Amino acid sequence: MEAASLPIKGYDAIEFWVGNAKQAAYFYRAAFGFRLTAYAGPETGAKDRASYVLEQGEIRFVVTSGIGADSEVVDHHARHGDAVRDVAFRVDDCAAVFAAAVERGATPLRDPATLHDDHGEVVVAAISVFGDTVHSFVQRNGYGGPYLPGFAAVEHDPLDAPPVGLDVIDHVVANVEYGRMEHWARFYERILAFAPLRHFDDDDISTDDTSLMSKVLADGAGRIKIPINEPAHGRKRSQIEEYLDANEGPGMQHLALETRDIVATVQALRARGIGFLGVPPEYYSDAAARVGDVEESWSDLQDLGILVDRDDEGYLLQIFTEPLQDRPTMFYEIIQRHGATGFGLGNFRALFEAIERAQGRRGNL
Repeated sequence: MEAASLPIKGYDAIEFWVGNAKQAAYFYRAAFGFRLTAYAGPETGAKDRASYVLEQGEIRFVVTSGIGADSEVVDHHARHGDAVRDVAFRVDDCAAVFAAAVERGATPLRDPATLHDDHGEVVVAAISVFGDTVHSFVQRNGYGGPYLPGFAAVEHDPLDAPPVGLDVIDHVVANVEYGRMEHWARFYERILAFAPLRHFDDDDISTDDTSLMSKVLADGAGRIKIPINEPAHGRKRSQIEEYLDANEGPGMQHLALETRDIVATVQALRARGIGFLGVPPEYYSDAAARVGDVEESWSDLQDLGILVDRDDEGYLLQIFTEPLQDRPTMFYEIIQRHGATGFGLGNFRALFEAIERAQGRRGNL
């Protein structure tokens, strides 16, 4: 199999290992508008863990907690807090993709296994990546069940919270240690045949106090995009260093979720108690001149704290939540694209200054 033809179709699911999956599932449903679609736990034969499958648009999250002190999920949570364990990719031939990845140097974590139930079969395998993060390959061609064999469908979510308009995963962002960005960028190029899409150095992503470097990798079809960040030298501790300390190592820092109406989505999230990083009013004094005409109301964007940037293909709107747990680790980006293919380079300084203000309040800057 040629490197350029590695047939990854897109994201299958993001699995989080958390301290209390039942509560996490309630939070994502009540606050973010996800719908509970499947469950696995002791009642379905899974004796060591409980997992809840949550969906909105084309996004699928799985939140899992361990049952018993000797659980690997419990150990993972003790080290990292609530964190992404698995960024799973959908494939048409799991065995072939796994074999190619291992042949190119990936560390195998789970050999291809075929799971069966009355709805058909799913083939699953996994490789290790940075920290305790893994990539699973999931082949579910023709499978008619709710998620995987062993999961019971939830026909009606009793919470029935309205969705907030989230459609797809735009990108997932990794933080790695100083000097390791190039290593992991080459890993994705060599193992999964991803290609470099963008490169930002410490001149691009910096404030007066902190900076970082980032390289963006993407699959050939552009369905999967993974920016990989590492800290750069600055006068104070960067957000990447804070993350690496709080997470006790590298991992997924944030997920970017795309919406078709960011104003309505952010209004709904704010009404449900989600906090966002603040933007000073002076950001908007030159934003309109820098970006030009947009379809949205500038008054709405300023009231909600939504950032705006433009590239050669169009413009984008983005906003970043505060960390979703007491550890300053995992957070979300809400993004809407009007043709733009970039990542908001013109907003980096405003964003990083907002993060530094939050770091200062925590005493970690």
